[in-house]
This record gives sequence, structure tokens and C-alpha cells, in this order.
Amino acid sequence: MPLPDFLIVGAPKAGTTALHVALAGHPQLFLSPVKEPKFFLTDGRPKTLGGPGSEHSKATYIWRQEEYEELFASAPAGAMCGESTTLYLSDFEAHRRMHELVPSARLIAVLRDPVDRAHSNWTHMRSVGLERERDFVTACSLEDERQRLGWYPMWSYVRLSRYGEQIEDLYRYFPPAQVLLLRYRDLCDEPEATVSRVCKFLGVDPGLVHSLPAANVTADVSDSPLNEALRRLMRSGESLAYKLPGRMPEAIGRLVGSPTLRLLQRQQKTRRTLTGRERRALIPRFKADVAVLERVTGMTFSEWLDPDRSSARLPVRGSVRVGATFDTIDRPLDESPASAPVTG
Repeated sequence: MPLPDFLIVGAPKAGTTALHVALAGHPQLFLSPVKEPKFFLTDGRPKTLGGPGSEHSKATYIWRQEEYEELFASAPAGAMCGESTTLYLSDFEAHRRMHELVPSARLIAVLRDPVDRAHSNWTHMRSVGLERERDFVTACSLEDERQRLGWYPMWSYVRLSRYGEQIEDLYRYFPPAQVLLLRYRDLCDEPEATVSRVCKFLGVDPGLVHSLPAANVTADVSDSPLNEALRRLMRSGESLAYKLPGRMPEAIGRLVGSPTLRLLQRQQKTRRTLTGRERRALIPRFKADVAVLERVTGMTFSEWLDPDRSSARLPVRGSVRVGATFDTIDRPLDESPASAPVTG
């Protein structure tokens, strides 16, 4: 059975869904119909996860190798196979597992301004009703305690943005020539040129993909009393549903989770801009890691440490529906969303 020739390994909330969907339209590439299979996050057994949303996330893991290989079974002859799981970059054990099973695979990582990425991550968790903390900086300060309690990785807003230590470990297993590092801002400002660069890296014809879709766009959800009540319903419903046997959690997700999430995201606003206060508070937490990233890559990222820097985000054009119930990554790309999803 086939295995992937390339993997998009990260980072979460850095345009990887848009890149995945764009590359899936290239005639010489085959992208797994399920984004985020998370196979290399496991060691052949179901993953143990904690924290709000963990039961849904655990249900999305593909941990059996035969099921993972089945994702690529329908690839056309001669097509390069690939998949995208954004937590591979931050998981050092995943680096080892990838090297053991697919040592010749080419890896792609999209690196976003670490403060912007963390803020988008927090906004996403607020948007899907899981994050209780209304203040972004305070939520980041809770991270160490949440990790101590075993909360699953998408709650690690700061750690997931520390690319220096992640790339340094990745290079222990894969040489730099086998890893393509993309800047998120390039994906925003020059999408066609950036996708062509990816195609050249993969050894397929460039110039056949001309745009990036608006995909996995986080909806902004206000802190109104109604929305806070909906968030509580989402948290309690998710916790109870996944304790039930068989297919019942999935059925409850369809009946309760998705309508509740649609109500939560009813206003259809894209996320709020990061404030200068928030950026200045978070930059010190990344300064040392940015130095590591520059040392191991030979690239410059000093602009990330500028407190007056403006945020970049992929443009949303036309009448796109935003929010997790309208466009998720934890489902086959050709299916309609059925239940309330959690990225990662």
C-alpha cells in the first residue's frame, strides 16, 4: 500500500488548510481526502488526551497503519501522495516516527508570526466554544498549568509557536534540503508564486494552481451572555456525548453540536485584530526561540519581534461562510461538515 511522498507538517492556524486544498487541485498530486489524520502523533495505539474538546479530537486520530495507508489507495498512478497534519512540527516523537516510516518524504512547514499564530489559535478555541478565558494574554499564562494537567496540544498557544526548537529537532532526522520552510506572509501576499515554489520543491509542474481558497477561516464570537451560555453548552455536551457507546457521540454531534456551533458563529465576523498591548506582552516569550530559528535556518525573522508590526492573514473574498461548522479540516474534503469540529 502507498505511503505519503510529502507532508505538510505545520504550523496550526498558518494557512495550511488553504495550501492543502490548493495542492489537491494539482493534477500530479494526490492529497489525502482527510486533512489532519494525525497518524505520526501515535505509536500504533489510541492517543490519550485531556482537556475540553479532547474526546472529539481523539476520535479523529487515524492510528492504525493499514487505515492510514488506505487514505492513499485511490491515488492515480504516478501521482505524488501527501497529507497535512499541523501538529507534526511541534511533536518531537512524530519527527522520529516520520523518519522511521517515510525517511525520504519531503516536508513543508508554514511559519507564521508566533504572536499572530497564538492569537488565531486562542480565537479559534473561543470560536468553537471551548476556551473560557476571555483575555488572550491571560489564556497564554494558563498554558503551563494546562500542560501539567495533560490538556491536548491545541491548547498550547505559545508552545506551538516556538518554531526554533521544533525545526532544530526536525533537522536531526531530515536534512534541510528535504524541508521547505514557507512564510505565512508570503502565502498571503504572493499565493500563486508561493504555491509554485511548493510545486517546484515537490518536483511537479508549477503554474497549474493559481489561487488559494478561503479555508478554515476562524469566526469571531462575541462575549455576549447568549454566546457564553452556548459555550457552556458546547463544553458540557462534548464531554457527555463522547462517554456514550458506539456511534452515539457522532449522532449527538449532528443533532446538538453543529446547530449550537452555528448559533455561536451566527454573526459571521472574521476574528478581531491583535492589539498592540497583546503583542508587546507576548513578544518576550518568543525572543529566545526566534534566535534559535534564525541560527538553525539561516533566515531572518527579526520582524516578528517588532511590537508595532501589523498582522497578516489570508484574504477572504466573496460571500465565504466563516467558522468551523462551515469549513473544517477534520473531515473529508468532499463532505459537508456534520458535527462540531476541533482543529488538532
